[in-house]
Amino acid sequence: MMHEPPELTDALIRVDGRVVTLTFNRDDVRNELTGTKLVDDIVRTVEWLNSDEAVSVVILTGAGKAFSAGGNIKHMRERQGSFAGDVYAVQKKYREGIQRMALAMDRLEIPSIAAINGPAVGAGFDLACMCDLRLAADDATMGETFVNLGIIPGDGGAWFLQRLVGYQRAAELTFSGRMLQATEAKSLGIVLDTVPVAQLAGSAVALAHSIAAKPPQALRMTKRLMKSAQRLELPDFLELSAVFQGICQYCRPSRGSSGLCGEARTSIRRSLRRQSTHCDREDDGKSVSDGCDVARPGRNLGLSQPLPPPCVLQIP
Repeated sequence: MMHEPPELTDALIRVDGRVVTLTFNRDDVRNELTGTKLVDDIVRTVEWLNSDEAVSVVILTGAGKAFSAGGNIKHMRERQGSFAGDVYAVQKKYREGIQRMALAMDRLEIPSIAAINGPAVGAGFDLACMCDLRLAADDATMGETFVNLGIIPGDGGAWFLQRLVGYQRAAELTFSGRMLQATEAKSLGIVLDTVPVAQLAGSAVALAHSIAAKPPQALRMTKRLMKSAQRLELPDFLELSAVFQGICQYCRPSRGSSGLCGEARTSIRRSLRRQSTHCDREDDGKSVSDGCDVARPGRNLGLSQPLPPPCVLQIP
């Protein structure tokens, strides 16, 4: 059963089966992210999506003519709002403001699609880059424009963009601050495809439903695995893959059934506890840790919680 969607201030939620569409509803300010409650709405929505297993894909798009204009230019120039105060005040506002959006999007557990219906500028462009997939209207424009205003991408854009297009191209786009047409963005691999603006919503929904038709738990694990691959060494990544594959093999539902496989979770946890018992043995005063590298503390395996003591691996 689906949980009740959160109450939002500046965005709208639409649920269509296992697909959710989050629409930024501040066309009066071109869906800017600072000076509105959109960051709070995005963070709240991600928390809901992660907790609700009845949802498989989310689409992010803008109402009106813009996807998102990013930050409030007037506030930037006049040092108001998020940009007011001394160095420490601005740092605190960034940490408690727009950077929460980047952290939320990074921990989003389901596939996300940005349907770029119009200009995506600065932080608005970065938000699109935080999504897994991007579709754009053929007349949309986008760009990493911070340097034009004498500031840097403080929302995490410099981290996301180079993972999307590589360091050299990300550097060129960030140093130049130039705007891209949708066709060039497609040629650079920033957007997956471009369509006429009238067809954008339908194309995004069709793509979302094709993904949402896949087994939901395998879909979430696949996303988690792909995100983990960006920061794990190959041996650790393969160990994580083996554990996730074990969960998937046990949890594949029989025809007509649904939901998580509690028996599989219990079985794997018991197995890991037995391994933990083996690892905790001591031989001549030395810890025996053969075969237990996967659970050594300090190893980030991309799980939602830090690893507990040696050889006790939490199954997500």
